[in-house]
Amino acid sequence: MLSFIGLFASLALLIILVMRGINIIIAALLSSILLAFTGEIHLNTALSVYYMEGFTGYFAEWFLIFLLGAIFGKVMQDTNSAESIAETVRRTMGPQWAVFAVVGACAIMTYGGVSLFVVGFTVYPIAVSLFRIANYPHRFIPAALVFGSISFTMTSPGSPEIQNLIPAEHFQTTPTAGGFVGVFTGLFIMTVGGLWLRHLVRKAVAQGETFEVPPSSPFYTQEKSVEIAAAADGYADKKLPKPIFAILPLVIVIGVLNVLSFYMPTKTAALVALVMGIVATWVFNLKFVTEYWNSLAAGAQNSLVAIANTCAVVGFGSVAAQVSSFQTFIDVLVNLDGPPLLGLAIAVTVICGLTGSASGGLGIALPILAPIYLAKGLDPGAMHRISALASGGLDSLPHNGYVVTTVRAICGETHRNAYKPIFLVSVIVPMVAMLIAVILYSLL
Repeated sequence: MLSFIGLFASLALLIILVMRGINIIIAALLSSILLAFTGEIHLNTALSVYYMEGFTGYFAEWFLIFLLGAIFGKVMQDTNSAESIAETVRRTMGPQWAVFAVVGACAIMTYGGVSLFVVGFTVYPIAVSLFRIANYPHRFIPAALVFGSISFTMTSPGSPEIQNLIPAEHFQTTPTAGGFVGVFTGLFIMTVGGLWLRHLVRKAVAQGETFEVPPSSPFYTQEKSVEIAAAADGYADKKLPKPIFAILPLVIVIGVLNVLSFYMPTKTAALVALVMGIVATWVFNLKFVTEYWNSLAAGAQNSLVAIANTCAVVGFGSVAAQVSSFQTFIDVLVNLDGPPLLGLAIAVTVICGLTGSASGGLGIALPILAPIYLAKGLDPGAMHRISALASGGLDSLPHNGYVVTTVRAICGETHRNAYKPIFLVSVIVPMVAMLIAVILYSLL
């Protein structure tokens, strides 16, 4: 009983600390200490062995992907290629399609392999401009950014995001695994979530809500709120690369990854694709390149922060995996009545939700679950896509790192004002899609 209490208490502590702004590495260590005491694990063994094995194992496995992904994002940012894509979407769709324009700009870049945080900081000024002209409530911008960045793009077939690469390593599949069911669920999330978000915005407008930038937003001024954010419109006056040259590197990353993955390990194909994407961005946008080494250095620094945060969560999960109650939890899900894939889906999504990280949750869950479900003789492609979809549901709870950064740091909003639409379109819709996928894979 104490083991069960300790497991959930430590997970609750992790969530509370992260939501209060405590660094995820510190939060994970403190939660691991509580878990060790309640799970009757020697503290030195818990931290020096289990925690560090999980931390360093994930680091060794995925550091190069994080490194090249972060550098690619930084190069896209430094050459103004990311801004060019966002501005092109804005000009093409206009303020009357503000919600879809923001979601579309985020989706194009994240599906092309650009770092989430680069996308968030790049698209936000465009979103402010669009929402101000359309007079849409500012509090919906975080939902548009999050939905466009971490829902359908990271879980759909062909995506170079790490959430689509980790299952490939464990199930020996390719990034396109999952067939038409994977394509259908990706389109389902995109369509239903996008329409629902637009409905929420229009409903708020009908109730009298208007555009108003919060005081903590980067575009806030001391003037009347209805007159602020004009600076965001000036963002579009920057000299930017031609859209074709901005988007070609993304096409190259996606294309190279999905072609080479048939001839070499997926991780190797991803590394080659990202290198080619970096080089292509420089080559196609030479006149916008001012620094090479600074982009590499800044990208490397960003990658260390990103992977360290994820490793901390995986380290905590490695300690949790040694507690008897955790194994009991896994046994219950593996032997759950119903389609075999349902247990896999629930286990992955719960672990991702409790850790607040899609990639971290996959890093904890799949080393344990993949051998069990492979032994059942299930289709590896179906398991790949179910795992990817499951990672994109409960991971977007309030303590998710990207959600916290987007709501607070990028948009200057509060969870009280901005989180509800995020929950509806980035948690509920992906989970429904996951259940639909389980049904379809079980029937077909």
